[in-house]
Amino acid sequence: MASLSLRVPAAPANAQIVHSGQACVVKEDNISERIYTIREGDTLVLQCLVKGHPRPQVRWTKTAGSASEKFQETSIFNETLRIERIQRVQGGRYYCKAENGVGVAAIKSIRVDVQYLDKPVLTVHQTLSDVRGTYYQEKTVFLRCTVNSNPPVRFIWKRGNQLIEQSKDNGVDIYEPLYTQGETKVLKLKNLRPQDFANYTCEVSVRKVCDIPDSSVTFLLTTTTSPPALRLSVNETLVVDPGRDVTLSCEVTAGNPAPTVSWSRYPGPMPPRAQIRGGSLTLRSVAPADSGYYNCTAVNSVGNPAKRTVNLIVRAMRNLTFQITPDLNKDSETIQIGRDLKLSCHVDAQPQDKVNYTWYKNAAPVVPSDSLLVLRSDPDMAPGTSSLEIVDMKFRDQATYSCVASFPGSAVPELRVDVNITQSSVIPPVLTVPTGGGTVTVREGSWAELVCLVDGKPRPPVLWSRADKDLPMPSGDWAVETRDGRLRLNNVTRDLAGTYRCQTAQYNGLNIKRREAQVQLIVQYAPIVDPPSLDVRSPSNLPVTLRCAVLKSNPQRVARVSWLVNGRALRPEALGTQDPPQLRIENLRPGNNGTYECSINNGVGSSSCIFNVSARPYNPEFYYDTPNPIRVQKDNNYSYNLQWTQKEPTAVDRIVGYWINCQSMSASPQLRQTVVSKQITTSEPKKGELLSYLLTDLRIPLSYEVWLTPVTMYGQGDTAYRVVQYSEPYTYLRPSDYVCGFEDQRICGFTQDRSDKFDWTRQNQLSQNPKRSPNTGPDTDRSGTKEGMDHPPQFLFVPVCSPSR
Repeated sequence: MASLSLRVPAAPANAQIVHSGQACVVKEDNISERIYTIREGDTLVLQCLVKGHPRPQVRWTKTAGSASEKFQETSIFNETLRIERIQRVQGGRYYCKAENGVGVAAIKSIRVDVQYLDKPVLTVHQTLSDVRGTYYQEKTVFLRCTVNSNPPVRFIWKRGNQLIEQSKDNGVDIYEPLYTQGETKVLKLKNLRPQDFANYTCEVSVRKVCDIPDSSVTFLLTTTTSPPALRLSVNETLVVDPGRDVTLSCEVTAGNPAPTVSWSRYPGPMPPRAQIRGGSLTLRSVAPADSGYYNCTAVNSVGNPAKRTVNLIVRAMRNLTFQITPDLNKDSETIQIGRDLKLSCHVDAQPQDKVNYTWYKNAAPVVPSDSLLVLRSDPDMAPGTSSLEIVDMKFRDQATYSCVASFPGSAVPELRVDVNITQSSVIPPVLTVPTGGGTVTVREGSWAELVCLVDGKPRPPVLWSRADKDLPMPSGDWAVETRDGRLRLNNVTRDLAGTYRCQTAQYNGLNIKRREAQVQLIVQYAPIVDPPSLDVRSPSNLPVTLRCAVLKSNPQRVARVSWLVNGRALRPEALGTQDPPQLRIENLRPGNNGTYECSINNGVGSSSCIFNVSARPYNPEFYYDTPNPIRVQKDNNYSYNLQWTQKEPTAVDRIVGYWINCQSMSASPQLRQTVVSKQITTSEPKKGELLSYLLTDLRIPLSYEVWLTPVTMYGQGDTAYRVVQYSEPYTYLRPSDYVCGFEDQRICGFTQDRSDKFDWTRQNQLSQNPKRSPNTGPDTDRSGTKEGMDHPPQFLFVPVCSPSR
């Protein structure tokens, strides 16, 4: 039977973080912040215990350990946060945010402190200084031990097996240097003595925190201990042709202990074809992409690492361009007899400074003279540009000029460009937009072609860029070159709409003022409507109005509006207005419940507002904070007090009852047993009122699935689902309730400490001895009665007059 037991208004969320993973310790620091300590590599498990009605939704987020670091990591929507093999970078403050739409969200946090200890690194540094002029030299050795850890480590230095103590050995000094990365301790051996040549061990310990074992490193100091030294087999800058095999050898010339040699590259990783054998690096069939700095490093923990770098440059040439510059002093844009003219040639190459340019006139090499000046590197042009200046141009200077770029002595093919110079062969460019091409209109998702026609001799390339927005082109470049002035854009989106600028390039043509034009791109797309989907509930026999608004559209004009109900055309119509289309249902009945779709078309595409209209009641909302819902019955059975409230009960017709279905959980459908499946009758629920139903004859320790559906005189509503799980009944509140009582024999998990002089006594008003403990303990319990709710109130006390043994 269901009944209204009390009124439970919507309660805001409440949260508490508990742990169930491999914690070393959970403590409170001096600002009352909970700190969860865990060893690196263990499993972190945090659980967010929530209370509130409706049931709060949980979200986990994290910030880094330092407040200066930005918020990071993806939110996790789950009451339990589990991180396998946690790493040090995952330490920080974790937040559990619980919210249910009532009041403000509940936010709790816990700081996770990941403990670790790396293997220490020991390096040796030597100095040699004069003392008292030239009488003798003092040799000092510094042994530097560095380690990364959390918490800070304790350092122990040993010579052989003997502990080194600064107070007992005048020949040593132990100190912490400033401005070092990680934790560092230095052992200084002053004016080396014979006994100083021995094995030295640096031991580090975090005092077995989280059972992290100690670590150590040992170094043998001898009379021959020395830092590494290297010698390269090639020059520090090596220029080669593509396709060759290149071997770089790094020879160790000094160092004791024997140094370890490694190779690296900057920028980027080693090429896939690289082979490293000892101190040699071999690159097979090199390509221009293999160019870079190759670093050979030798390390033996003595002094600083020895490092040698080879700058490998693989020759390459591409993109040879030319420029024709008329007489700048005369502000001319054409070639004229009697005026100066400059021809320029540039190639993109590596190495740029090793390119050789050769000029030809009618296939014959140009011989420099007073009227023909060759500039190997033109200071007025981009670096690496060669120019040929024709001074006071004559008729004989009209010819075909050629520029050839090459690497002397290289197998890289040369590049050549020819330029015909006559008064009739060089015409300034003209840039135009074809008729009707100033505005291009396309539909979103299709392709578009923007056209700027260019004419001239020679005809220069056309560069395209965005004119009205500080944005790159779709390719990611700020400008795109086209040979014929046609720019094609594929899969156009509305973000690409706007003005595009086309302009002539100042290369492969006349180097004069750019010609420029603009093309407008209009991208049409279907309307964006609001609401895209809406659940509409209403009592029967009342009017309902549905509205569909257009937020964005191109074109903005609405061409057609149509209404569908359950897929059937209801009222199509053509509209020429911008008012939101609407539909009014005069009398909501079971026959006109269903899915209403408002489709709006602007001639380009259609978008729809979906309305799910019904008089169906909303789902019930289960109440999860019922105190002691489980009662043990005979024959190994138990009962469960199921409680819930009804979501928005007045939004629809009066609810007359609920259909409840309960069955045992099992992986096999044949083993599932139905406990109850029937309709229960209730009085009309009010918002926030708590309803109850007692589920009986549940078998221990099985779990059960429960479905609960509200019922009106017109039919059933939305169904709520939950799982009922068996747990041992308790008479004290849960840890999430922040309180504890002593009614239970287990005393909330507390145990007597037998190592002290005082023992606690548990009793009540009926069991106490008035001769030994008069006027002790409370008169009433939490219910306000002397008898208590189930038994007399219990209390704990300890005598202060004569301590018990």
